[in-house]
Amino acid sequence: MTKTINGATFRKMLFAGCSNLEKNKKYVDSLNVFPVPDGDTGTNTFLTLKSAVNEINNCTSNNLEDLSNALAKGALRGARGNSGVILSQILKGISQVTKTCTEITTKQFAKALKEGAAIAYQAVTKPKEGTILTVIRTMAEEAGSACKKMTDFEDFMKYVIEKGEEILQKTPEMLPVLAKAGVIDAGGRALMVIFEGFYKVIINDETFEFEMNDTANAVEKDKEFHVNLETLADIEFGYCTEFMIIHMFKKTTESDIDKLKEKLMAIGDSVNCVGDLSLVKIHVHTNEPNKALGYALELGELYNVKIENMREQNRELRKLAETKDEKPFGMVSVCAGDGLSAVFKDLGVDYIIEGGQTMNPSADDIAKAIDLVPSKNVYVFPNNKNIILAAEQAKALTQKQVYVIPTTSVPQGISAILAFNAEVDKDENLQTMNESCKTVRSGAITNAVRTTNVDGFDIKEGEIIGLDESHIRAKSASIDNTLEDLVNALVNEDSVNITLFYGAGIDENQAMAMQDKLAEKFTNCEVTAIYGGQPVYYYIVSVE
Repeated sequence: MTKTINGATFRKMLFAGCSNLEKNKKYVDSLNVFPVPDGDTGTNTFLTLKSAVNEINNCTSNNLEDLSNALAKGALRGARGNSGVILSQILKGISQVTKTCTEITTKQFAKALKEGAAIAYQAVTKPKEGTILTVIRTMAEEAGSACKKMTDFEDFMKYVIEKGEEILQKTPEMLPVLAKAGVIDAGGRALMVIFEGFYKVIINDETFEFEMNDTANAVEKDKEFHVNLETLADIEFGYCTEFMIIHMFKKTTESDIDKLKEKLMAIGDSVNCVGDLSLVKIHVHTNEPNKALGYALELGELYNVKIENMREQNRELRKLAETKDEKPFGMVSVCAGDGLSAVFKDLGVDYIIEGGQTMNPSADDIAKAIDLVPSKNVYVFPNNKNIILAAEQAKALTQKQVYVIPTTSVPQGISAILAFNAEVDKDENLQTMNESCKTVRSGAITNAVRTTNVDGFDIKEGEIIGLDESHIRAKSASIDNTLEDLVNALVNEDSVNITLFYGAGIDENQAMAMQDKLAEKFTNCEVTAIYGGQPVYYYIVSVE
């Protein structure tokens, strides 16, 4: 019987929760409501928790106060994506109670869950039931009742997990979008996976495997989005190499993709090799980018090759950092794609964080980018609804005055920046930029990654789908036809501009042909096609 949890056990519980989530993150990712190739709830929650566990791993004490402070600090820095940020707040609330304990009883653990739920709800402007918030709140409520009669952690934790699972299975009843997609809430599932890891430790089932580095620099390298000015000068591998492999050879197998990752790890670090026989995305830091490209050419054709000299980037960033505070304001924007990055830079953005769908930067990534901007006042444009909360959390990690403009798409970010006026004060700019976001209707074209029924569409895996900010608006077997249908759904009688940002397998000729076709159909609008270079989406559409 386990009546109390000490620091050593608390540490093991967090390690086990992280390990269990790592094993199940792909499954959690698959619970994404929309059948698009950007389901990343499992990845985001795992990276958030791993950041916390890394911080705990560097804590030499098993004192609960020290461990709890490390938990809260690491979770805040690693928080990414909406579910990841909410999880970080749950862990923050839990830590506020556990840090006051010498050993944790069931009553104190129930109190910690209650505090975690309360702080998580506070972090979300408009909380929705049927999400991870509902799951943690219900578990906290059930724990509050159970702790009065259960003093043994084995029975107590089993009961709390059972109640969490019960409410998780009911999430589709609370959110129709979950019911239509035939899935439960992904964030809630991630939370349950973590607690199942906790339970394994409570019952002495320590079959989990989770290796941690012993250094303070232990991080999830394949998800880093910016550089550290203090360490990059001594970086071992100097070239950030990114590309995609498309049109695989007939002889290429899934096993070849796994072998490619092993080869890349032998010539560098920060390796990210994800995808299947339709497309593989590669990221590696290496001193031999030629070898990385050569290995890939054995599997198929290369696309969107980008090689950056990180040492030279560091020199430029140091120059920038040395001139900080010279500007009255600065800007940080998130986007993916060299074309989109160029657009934002042309608009005067000081620092671009590479990220977006499938690549949600953490609060720490955003804060470090803010610190590189040569101004005490920085506007941040997340350009993705899943990055806004992390941007807000970044405020606590920097000494600068940060203003987050809650842009949910690249078109909104561009519109907001265009509305900025350096001649007026901060309040007027905030009002103007926020209002400008409402004038833009955004959409995107991608392929469905699973068969489902959403928004009245029977969608088959592999079909081309068109989405606006929150719904699927079109589908067909053709990129061009889906794009035309999506634009038709976005345009209204007040529309005057249609902009197509093309990337992900669309060449200039294709884009120009669609520009001309849409210009003929929508004669009241000016239609422009611009290279975006973004992954995942064939087109990002802006209608104003």
